[in-house]
Amino acid sequence: MSTFGYSMPSYFQNMPQIGTALNAVNEENAKSLKDIESELEAKSEAALSAGRSDESLNAAGQMTARQRVKLLVDEGTWCPLNSLYNPGDNKDGSTGVITGLGKIHDKWAVIIASDNKKLAGAWVPGQALKLTRATDIAKQLRIPLVYVLNCSGVKLDEQEKVYAGRVGGGTPFYRHAELEQMGIPVIVGIYGTNPAGGGYHSISPTILIAHEKANMAVGGAGIVGGMNPKGYVDQEAAQALIDATVKAGKVDPPGAVHIHFGETGFFREVYAEEEGVLGAIKKYMDAIPAYNENFFRVDEPKQPAHTGEELYSRVPLNQRRAYDVREVLACLFDNSEFLEYKNGYGPEIVCGLAKVNGLLTGVITNYQGLIPNYPDYRGEGAMGVGGKLYRQGLIKMNEFVTMCGRDRLPIVWIQDTTGIDVGDPAEKAELLGLGQSLIYSIENSKVPQLEITLRKGTAAAHYVMGGPQGNNTNVFSLGTAATEVYVMHGETAAAAMYARRLVKDQKEGKDLEPTIEKMNKLIQDYTKNSRPDFCAKVGFVDEIVKLDELRRYICAFVGSAYQNPQSICPFHQMMTPRILRDWDNLKK
Repeated sequence: MSTFGYSMPSYFQNMPQIGTALNAVNEENAKSLKDIESELEAKSEAALSAGRSDESLNAAGQMTARQRVKLLVDEGTWCPLNSLYNPGDNKDGSTGVITGLGKIHDKWAVIIASDNKKLAGAWVPGQALKLTRATDIAKQLRIPLVYVLNCSGVKLDEQEKVYAGRVGGGTPFYRHAELEQMGIPVIVGIYGTNPAGGGYHSISPTILIAHEKANMAVGGAGIVGGMNPKGYVDQEAAQALIDATVKAGKVDPPGAVHIHFGETGFFREVYAEEEGVLGAIKKYMDAIPAYNENFFRVDEPKQPAHTGEELYSRVPLNQRRAYDVREVLACLFDNSEFLEYKNGYGPEIVCGLAKVNGLLTGVITNYQGLIPNYPDYRGEGAMGVGGKLYRQGLIKMNEFVTMCGRDRLPIVWIQDTTGIDVGDPAEKAELLGLGQSLIYSIENSKVPQLEITLRKGTAAAHYVMGGPQGNNTNVFSLGTAATEVYVMHGETAAAAMYARRLVKDQKEGKDLEPTIEKMNKLIQDYTKNSRPDFCAKVGFVDEIVKLDELRRYICAFVGSAYQNPQSICPFHQMMTPRILRDWDNLKK
């Protein structure tokens, strides 16, 4: 029991409880979902395990990146991100860094660890993009960025894919400067040899802590030995390089501890044991200011009244099957309590206030199922379809996002959408303008937002519902074993692309089969390129999370959002709960 009091308990405690008892476990659905999760977990483990063996590194006196992270992060708080991200299609299935959210001495941080199993932590294609994603999370949540660095620099035979460009090798160093100018610290523990790009990774953070065998430099011994090139290599040059390399092995590399601790003083502390570096990171994390979660809690933390395991029966893998989204929310939020906003208006959207470990958050999701006599702009007898967005739902989301922004509440989006209604009735109902209005409202809200693509993320609805395209608001996006992300369904795309060709072929008396084959090939490509593994690989989502672990990620997001908020609204000055209550009273 907390010794802290709570504001406005009549609003925030004992909110309406949702969810019903699960009648029966859907064994077939659960197995299908868990089989996909197991397959993705195996791919992730293969990517993490690739490279030099753990035993070889340990025998050489080094811990692996995963071993370092395990010792650094509070037990049970590690939430990996971008585990399968590999936009450069690297053969080992990774980008050479491990990233995620975790608590260090009870304070949330974004953590980046160089994967020293792979080319001593070299920069490889896609790595700069992954690092930029991680720094963006630290920026949006305003929490520390912690590096466990062991970076040997650019993989030189792929430098054109790594070094240059708008988001390339140097981008993270600018991001570090941006974070520091916002008052967000960057702490680095430095291991191994870190030349060139690795050197700037080392020097750009706020606090530099080094292992005794670490170094950082503008260039490594190999670069120094290769200066003043002729434009080619001959026998004389090869012998000179051999001699320089042999000599370099007998002396400290540039920028070793005796230089950057003994001379420049760039290294604040140096440790003989690897564990000492991690302990020092924890010490400096202790010195960073952060709100205790009790400062913002409105209630005692409680587990949901329904377990995450129920989600395997509640969420159909079959995309054509509907389900009760309130049963899903009951598995994710404290005590399955949910204070709904405007129930009955814009019925395709379910949104309202919920609690996560006693902390208040906004929640927005899609209703699933048929909605008779809706939308009204289509006239009597219309039939709305859950997952699709209509006029009222778009207005409702605009209102709710605006209120959450005003009251400084983080938002959790749970998407399962087939898109926005189309056709002249939809245009007359101003849906195009209302969709962009929602984007404006999200951008204007200035509050952190998490997006979960529970099943479908389709067309413009995917990005107007808090999608990852909101670079200043979307902290990260999650997917599940049921996730599909595409601009439209494959059959719809094939029809849109080839309908005129079919008409033309038939008119000219041509065989239709070649065009039909192209249509089916497009449908197959849409299927392949919209599934969870592809979404994770190219970055449509930042992690595919097991259904029964979604709450853990939601807890990490909401807890991080309250650790160091840019601004706060006193609970007794909030409007959202009052508006929700008055709407309910009006409808009684």
